Amino acid sequence: MPLQDVLSALADPTRRAVVEALRPGGLTVGELARQVLTGEGMSAPAFSKHLRVLEAAGVVRRDRVGRTVVVTLEPSSLDELATWVESTTRHWSRTIDRLDRYLEQEDA
Repeated sequence: MPLQDVLSALADPTRRAVVEALRPGGLTVGELARQVLTGEGMSAPAFSKHLRVLEAAGVVRRDRVGRTVVVTLEPSSLDELATWVESTTRHWSRTIDRLDRYLEQEDA
């Protein structure tokens, strides 16, 4: 999936909470809703829409196991995002290091 789709899917705090809840492993839709929606007051259709957005972005996958639907995280969908974050972090770290050296020279 394109990075833009993953970023858009992860822009919502409920969807980020879904990703966090799935890190240890797959959960049924009901288990996932109970973990993520504690005190949220969100309707089942609204939660289902969040899952569809994550699924469309390739971040999660739904598998039917008998009559149960299990949602699992697709970690490879986050690879491009991780690469971008690491690259951006390296860039800004180098930039800040150069600024620090410059300011130290100015103080000397």
